[in-house]
Amino acid sequence: MDLDELFPSKPGDPLTLLVKQDLDPLSVEELKERIETLEGEIARVRAKIAAAEDHRSVAEQLFKK
Repeated sequence: MDLDELFPSKPGDPLTLLVKQDLDPLSVEELKERIETLEGEIARVRAKIAAAEDHRSVAEQLFKK
């Protein structure tokens, strides 16, 4: 069985839709707003990753004792 059969792609996934969106109809201002929004989302995801890594590190230290 192929992995694609087990885990099919998500055509309605927001990230998939985002990268396929046509940027031509957007104005320069709209594109700048889009970048600002995406940079905010990147910061939010990086913070979540850092928190998860910190949590894992604490758990590893706890269970090593």
